Amino acid sequence: MLSDVARRSPAPADMPPLPQFAHIKRAWDDAQQSVVARLLPGEYYVTRHPELLYTVLGSCVSACVRDTRLGIGGMNHFMLPLDGSGGASSWASVDLSAATRYGNVAMEYLINDLMKLGCQRANLEFKVVGGGKVLNMEMDVGGRNAAFVREYLRTEGFPIAAADLGDRFARKLFYDPRSGKVRVKRLNPTANLAVFERERQVSLPAPQAAGSVELF
Repeated sequence: MLSDVARRSPAPADMPPLPQFAHIKRAWDDAQQSVVARLLPGEYYVTRHPELLYTVLGSCVSACVRDTRLGIGGMNHFMLPLDGSGGASSWASVDLSAATRYGNVAMEYLINDLMKLGCQRANLEFKVVGGGKVLNMEMDVGGRNAAFVREYLRTEGFPIAAADLGDRFARKLFYDPRSGKVRVKRLNPTANLAVFERERQVSLPAPQAAGSVELF
């Protein structure tokens, strides 16, 4: 959880984000001893700095991607698999990108921004997290998101270095693009409804979490 100090303290001035990510909330976190960039549903982020990327996932999926030689990386947080509108879909919120709420657009934006910074396709490492069926609903959006990201990466010829997809719980995620380490905390079942509602409202304050931590 981001501390109160972290919420009040901005990221250091000598670590400015890339211009297209000026809207992403970034702050120093005493507990993590790092600047943390916090992603909401529909957002993605690419960094060249020593910082952690953080989000909370219910049925959504995040792809954590980095160039293993350059240490440049990023992460997305998409809500649905495919946008058939060519990115022209209309969403109620004006604060977040409409297009990158969809997996096919979010993956392309993330990979393209990495390539613009000099990353090479052959050096890209992919780790994917999320896609939980957090509520007992007939439509398994999480399963569709998980299936999409697997198929997308297979079609594009990218192997998956590690995956924590599916099941019936929400997850808290930290990603370090420099090392490629992903830290996942699975949340208690009672948190599932709350995370689902936050995703639906496109608002993810850090939840109270419990459960085992997985590192990969």
